[in-house]
Amino acid sequence: MDDPKTMTPKALAEACAAAMWATDRASQHLGMTIVEVGPGLARLTMTLAPHMLNGHGSAHGGYIFALADSAFAFACNTYNERAVAAQCSITYLRPGAGGAQLTATAREVARFGRSGIYDVSVTDGTATIAEFRGQSRMVGGALLSSGV
Repeated sequence: MDDPKTMTPKALAEACAAAMWATDRASQHLGMTIVEVGPGLARLTMTLAPHMLNGHGSAHGGYIFALADSAFAFACNTYNERAVAAQCSITYLRPGAGGAQLTATAREVARFGRSGIYDVSVTDGTATIAEFRGQSRMVGGALLSSGV
């Protein structure tokens, strides 16, 4: 791997995502896929399997939240500075149908000091089913080592 200090912002974001993905067992276990990553941006997908449905036959909110939270995590860790969620909320707009492929797109709204704000839209291919907002907090340390 190149030295993170000499990478382009896009290459740095991709390397950070690869480093996180290598140990992100939760996102992997849920069948998520990273589609795109860039500075302050991440797009992930997940197909709603039968075990992800609630008693009404629609997507359990926890799975929608997990997808949005993972996209948020990848977006706020694109600068090689470790960041975690300090606060987040979600508004469910419509149900997700079993078998649907959901896409969560996280975009940086603001980044200042040790904090950041990210908005995540979750869609089912035809409509937005949830909107998520997360506040990140940098906790020190880097995802990538210099000169590796």
